[in-house]
Amino acid sequence: MDMKLRTCLILSALAGGLLLSGCQALSPSGSRVTREAWGKTKEGTPVQLFTLHNARGAEAKISNYGGLVVSLKMPDRNGKFGDVVLGYDKIDGYLKDTPYFGALIGRYGNRIARGKFTLDGASYTLATNNYPNALHGGVKGFDKVVWEPTIVGRPEGPGLKLQYVSRDGEEGYPGTLTVTAVYILTEDNGLKLEFTATTDKDTILNLTHHSYFNLAGKGDILGHEVMMPADRFTPVDSTLIPTGELKPVDGTPFDFRKSTAIGARINQDDEQLKFGKGYDHNWVFTKAPDQFTLLASVYEPTTGRTLEVLSTEPGLQFYSGNFLDGTITGKGKWTYQFRNGFCMEPQHFPDSPNQPNFPTVVLKPGQVYHNTIVYRFSAK
Repeated sequence: MDMKLRTCLILSALAGGLLLSGCQALSPSGSRVTREAWGKTKEGTPVQLFTLHNARGAEAKISNYGGLVVSLKMPDRNGKFGDVVLGYDKIDGYLKDTPYFGALIGRYGNRIARGKFTLDGASYTLATNNYPNALHGGVKGFDKVVWEPTIVGRPEGPGLKLQYVSRDGEEGYPGTLTVTAVYILTEDNGLKLEFTATTDKDTILNLTHHSYFNLAGKGDILGHEVMMPADRFTPVDSTLIPTGELKPVDGTPFDFRKSTAIGARINQDDEQLKFGKGYDHNWVFTKAPDQFTLLASVYEPTTGRTLEVLSTEPGLQFYSGNFLDGTITGKGKWTYQFRNGFCMEPQHFPDSPNQPNFPTVVLKPGQVYHNTIVYRFSAK
């Protein structure tokens, strides 16, 4: 064990959980959070990295820059811990133009057609940073700002609370939005995300999380087996904007109601797969609004690791890493190749502000936005 960490743990135990030497003990079980300096932004703002440990040995590294999940270590069937998310060893990589590794996404996750929408009779124009559309909150979305951090303890496990105020007009969105994101490393090896927000003016909001998972910790993800209990998805046009249709998955490569390897049908001669260069679509779940339920499970046969994705959101964007192209070298000098990671992003549907038949994404003054996402790990 690192001597600094050992000293930190001893001091924390003696202090009954007070913050000493950058470490905070959170429960008698040994759950704890450590913090360290992690460089600065291009503007010179200091950034911190927080490491959450649960009593079972799992670990999550989270930065207050962009709410990034930098590392997530979970056991395989033999009890060996390995990092199951893609990213960088240092903050420098995240300060460049990256594909949202581990990011907290907002104000609006996914795409808005042509970067335009109308709300209360007023027209708004956003940056078309994924031409011709707006993507993931704009040029400087929530993934590129420094959040105010607070270490928290919950009965479920150690946690980190991040807070940010997005001013009226930021990235073209109306209303001053106050956002809180709580990350909890649960004692049953889950990463729980709790998002809440309020606004002083009608606005649109669609928060999500954008980790790239690889449960084997190496290679491509085509052998991972996915199950999603969704009987419909939202087809897209050639720019990945939904057509407005809720199409049945039956008889298509998008039917994952039975566990199926990602690679089993990904190269079929299907227009939707060609548009996305693979899977990059939103699945639709039949459930009550805000009902917390299982959206997906993913099994990796060589390690036995299983990921369950649960959420209150009505949709799930499943992305198979189709735009990774070998130009990015990440953690441990791993050069990320085509389909080396996959994303599971619980969300409201893409382009909802321009699709009146989709669930609303409007948040009004006096309302409180709630969104809970859990990524829960086990092994078999």
